Amino acid sequence: MLPYATIYSGATRALKGLIWSLALLAPWTTAVAEPAHGIAMHGAPRYAPDFEHLSYVNPEAPKGGRLVLSALGTFDSLNPLIVKGVAAGGLRGYVFESLMARAYDEPFSLYGLLAETIDTPADRSSVAFTLRAEARFSDGKPVTVDDVIFSHALLRDLGRPNHRFYYGKVAKVEKTGPRTVKFTFRPDGDREMPLIMGLMPVLPRHAFDRETFDRTSLAPPIGSGPYTVEKVDPGTSIVFRRNPDYWGRDLPINKGRYNFDEVRYDYYRDTSTMFEAFKKGLYDVRTESDPTRWSLSYKFPAVRDGRVKTHEFPIGLPSGMSALVFNTRRTLFSDQRVRQALTLLFDFEWINKTLYHGLYARTQSYFDRSELSSHGRPADTVERALLAPFADAVAPAIMDGSYKLPVSDGSGRNRANRRKALKLLQAAGYGLKDGKLMDTRTGQPFAFEILVATKSQERLLLSYARLLKRVGIEARIRQVDSAQYQRRRQSYDFDMIQNVWSGSLSPGNEQSFRWSSKAAATEGTFNYPGIESAAVDAMIAALLAAKDRSAFVSAVRSLDRVLLSGNYVIPLFHLPRQWVARWTRLRHPETTSLYGIRLNTWWSAPTEQTGQAR
Repeated sequence: MLPYATIYSGATRALKGLIWSLALLAPWTTAVAEPAHGIAMHGAPRYAPDFEHLSYVNPEAPKGGRLVLSALGTFDSLNPLIVKGVAAGGLRGYVFESLMARAYDEPFSLYGLLAETIDTPADRSSVAFTLRAEARFSDGKPVTVDDVIFSHALLRDLGRPNHRFYYGKVAKVEKTGPRTVKFTFRPDGDREMPLIMGLMPVLPRHAFDRETFDRTSLAPPIGSGPYTVEKVDPGTSIVFRRNPDYWGRDLPINKGRYNFDEVRYDYYRDTSTMFEAFKKGLYDVRTESDPTRWSLSYKFPAVRDGRVKTHEFPIGLPSGMSALVFNTRRTLFSDQRVRQALTLLFDFEWINKTLYHGLYARTQSYFDRSELSSHGRPADTVERALLAPFADAVAPAIMDGSYKLPVSDGSGRNRANRRKALKLLQAAGYGLKDGKLMDTRTGQPFAFEILVATKSQERLLLSYARLLKRVGIEARIRQVDSAQYQRRRQSYDFDMIQNVWSGSLSPGNEQSFRWSSKAAATEGTFNYPGIESAAVDAMIAALLAAKDRSAFVSAVRSLDRVLLSGNYVIPLFHLPRQWVARWTRLRHPETTSLYGIRLNTWWSAPTEQTGQAR
């Protein structure tokens, strides 16, 4: 990967480029902190201070036209930063801006947006931002340090739970210059905090009332972003209009982005109606996640005659972990041999062929589809050193990279794996009696409940339940409404659920919320399996403390190995690529970001195709 987005010309720029190249080759030379144009979570950011545009945009993309998108459900609020209500789509990306902006061709790097520079010491115990003098809100008023300080206090006290958690780690906020603000962190802060503050939304102090901020409202908000809210049909649609006076339209981070004059979100009550609307051309682009629909339903006339194109875009984002989750707080699932047996009884090859047209890939890692995955890789010396104090925490086959999840012949019989599963269950104290698996100590049948919230979950889990019944296990499927499902999940009142933990190329603080021993004992976290492991806690601490990318990757892979070795979930499957269909009135850049498509880099097809149009 080249460190620059473009080739530089001129003696001055060449010298700057040489200096930046040396910085990339020697990222450890950061003893003296100085204001910088960008920051990476680990090492140095990809782009030089005088970069011209991002790698995954078309800098010559024409402006104009309209983008129509779809959304499922409804909305009753135009404030995406509070808990109450359901906010309309697009507000966070089109109306509200942060001090810095992400580049999506890097794991986790930020570049100046409202702030022209960032300044943080080597230990990242504080961070200072200098605002751009030209930054303006949509009503023409300047973005000031006072607005930043106001936004921090407002979101810390009244914002969403993640804002309250992270912004609460700030010990002190100071105005250190006319355009400079400094955040000093509490001792429980970590190396991610300067970047977290860089992504903090900045709100106009003159346009938001602290007394009413956490109430839902349909009043169009004022922000500093490239669009303003033009029209709202409550619960049905929202229209954004590109601001011709947008202050940041010429910034390198924005070059080739925000090309549509109008962006509209239309809301649909169900997925079937939404798909039919796409077939009729009522919205422009669709990301598909249903293998059956992708396999069978994209054969309508507009596809056949070329007005709609289908794509399978590459994506470097980890697949995340979609899985059936054992609640190890339950006695039934506290024995790891039981969990291993139930994993053997999940016949992925048959289920994938029967239900999903063979289009899914089996998920073999909590960070599958990325360099962070431990699957197929032997542990390196750094990993072995991290794991040395926890000799029994990682299975040998997972340590040497040879492990893979059980495989069947796809016939649906799965006999070899059933025999292995029954041996494990017998070792755990269970035996068959009159065709039912019983606890030989208590005489109780082996039975449990799988809690589901959707029909698609029910379809998968009924198939799994039938496979379990063949060895005498009764798995009862119970579908409940979304509110009850959420309550029971948050209070860990379930035997088994299906859950998805999303993936990131730069996992950080959220890993504690998902897997730590503290989270296991705290209601409302994402540690649904109830994992309490000193090894897991230590690996999370190691990834949070890592100062370079190499050490970070080793720490994440070590965490992956410990989680896989615990058999806390039955890993399911993921899409190997990103499935997208578009009407050809839209164009997209040649290069796709690591995170998949970015619609804010697309544009309307001009009368005569130019640039990188596809």
